[in-house]
Amino acid sequence: MKWFHLTGLMLMILCLSLLGTALAEDLPIPRFRDVSVHDPSVIRAGDGTFYIYGSHMAAAKSTDLISWDMISRDAKAGCTLFTNVQEELQESLRYAQTDTFWAPDVQQLDDGRYYLYYCTCRGDSPLSMLGVAVSDSPEGPFENLGTILKSGYPGYDATRLPNVVDPCVFFDRDHRLWMVYGSYSGGIFILEMDPATGFPLEGQVYGKKLLGKNHARIEGPYILYSPETDYYYLFLSFGGLNADDGYNIRVCRSRNPDGPYEDALGQDMLECGGKPGTFFHDEDYEGYGVKLMGGYCFENIPSDTNQFRLAYRSPGHNSAYFDEETGRYFLVFHTRFAASGETFRVRVHQMVMNDAGWPVVLPQRYAGENVKAPEHMEGLYKVLFHLRDINKVEHTSVSATLNPDGTVSGDVTGTYEVKSDGTFTCTLGGLTYDGIATLCLDSKENAWVPCFSAMDGTGLCVWGTHAANED
Repeated sequence: MKWFHLTGLMLMILCLSLLGTALAEDLPIPRFRDVSVHDPSVIRAGDGTFYIYGSHMAAAKSTDLISWDMISRDAKAGCTLFTNVQEELQESLRYAQTDTFWAPDVQQLDDGRYYLYYCTCRGDSPLSMLGVAVSDSPEGPFENLGTILKSGYPGYDATRLPNVVDPCVFFDRDHRLWMVYGSYSGGIFILEMDPATGFPLEGQVYGKKLLGKNHARIEGPYILYSPETDYYYLFLSFGGLNADDGYNIRVCRSRNPDGPYEDALGQDMLECGGKPGTFFHDEDYEGYGVKLMGGYCFENIPSDTNQFRLAYRSPGHNSAYFDEETGRYFLVFHTRFAASGETFRVRVHQMVMNDAGWPVVLPQRYAGENVKAPEHMEGLYKVLFHLRDINKVEHTSVSATLNPDGTVSGDVTGTYEVKSDGTFTCTLGGLTYDGIATLCLDSKENAWVPCFSAMDGTGLCVWGTHAANED
């Protein structure tokens, strides 16, 4: 767009208003259909359908990552992934002294079949079992192939050995198969797998330790390889999963699937864990990993037409997907909400790699957007800093204006620049952030708005979303 010098600032404001209207007309507002799948692990089947699998044998599917349909609901009543899950996997349930299942993962191997890695856990101890089942269809029914790992037996040292839950199975750049797993207890471990059988290669016992010790509250490992950066990204959830317990999503990276992994500060994640003799001592490890998001709220401002307060609590236990055809990255997770008890829903956000090779997460849920530079960035923004803490209460946005001259004024001050490809940099509070600017859907206001997501050199993340009805 070209600006013509006719009536100065008043004309610019008029043009920006008209542009916002045009954008709203050109981009459709999708109809979201939400589902409740805890710890969602995503896979895309051969026909293009996305599937997510979660704890309690819940599962859902979607063709667009926006509108979801449940296909399996509960391990005790409503599980369609197995013909009779309580009977077929009774050995695992009996061992862990439970009647339900924790976070699974599904991977399609070279034989074309779908392998479901399931796990059970007593919960108040790491008495757990991890096994695998197989099906010709991503919707099942799956048939049990047997046990892979056990933990928590008498004499088991849970301060240094893993709790065998939360598997993620993935292929590396050379088509070698791996499984990363673990939750709290002795940390996160990785095993190399046999792609012909779906079981670990022999002689590894629990495999190689990547991070964690002494019951650090770190779980939900998920590894995604990026051909764009040639890094393996290990996503993790720190904190507790309850609405008031601080779940948050972090990432570290390595050139090799089995590590060593580092964060943006260059810290070796193998050192990340609790001090000897501690139990759930968050202060020991909350300084590790790039915190992509924790609990947050874009606070209402007077011009918002919808004044209900939407505060996300404890977003976490994510999976991730890279679309080789489009080059797009997606983060799939569950989240709870303030003033809603322990109710949870699945959310999908698009990610973009910044110039330093770290993923930055778009601040609004995925609505079908294509990442490209907005035609304008000026205006009033809700700006949110995620910080490094394991925050049990949501961080809230402040107000700032991105001015036409490249300055930022308001509750936070500094400068910004956006390039034609959407690359976005800003200096706020003396820190310089690098990321992306694009259009996002403010689904509370039902309006497409400019937004930005960026990270500083130490791994601190900032989000900004344009006020939808700016006066």
